[in-house]
Amino acid sequence: QVQLVESGGGLVQAGGSLRLSCAASGRTVSIYATGWFRQAPGKEREFVARISWIGSNTYYADSVKGRFTISRDNSKNTVYLQMNSLKPEDTAVYYCAASRAIGLYTSSDEYNYWGQGTQVTVSS
Repeated sequence: QVQLVESGGGLVQAGGSLRLSCAASGRTVSIYATGWFRQAPGKEREFVARISWIGSNTYYADSVKGRFTISRDNSKNTVYLQMNSLKPEDTAVYYCAASRAIGLYTSSDEYNYWGQGTQVTVSS
């Protein structure tokens, strides 16, 4: 089993920045990739970014490309999502997820473990 705990959410003005953290514990050796998803009220959960644990290959949704950066600290078993130039439409609950299989990692179905989520609110 793998446990994921997100932190770093909050309220920020448009144009501001936040850094989310996702700390993994448990059987972390089984993780192939970690992803970030978000879900706004009344909308479906959507993919934001992901990073593989071998090679640190990254991939982003078009809506955040150039503004968000995903990174990983192996020594801390922690994945970060640096969010810059935030927009009101980035407001959502952000979830991190871990996958123990090989895949594209852009669909929530590919992930086996999920955190509880952290709220990000961007005011205009």
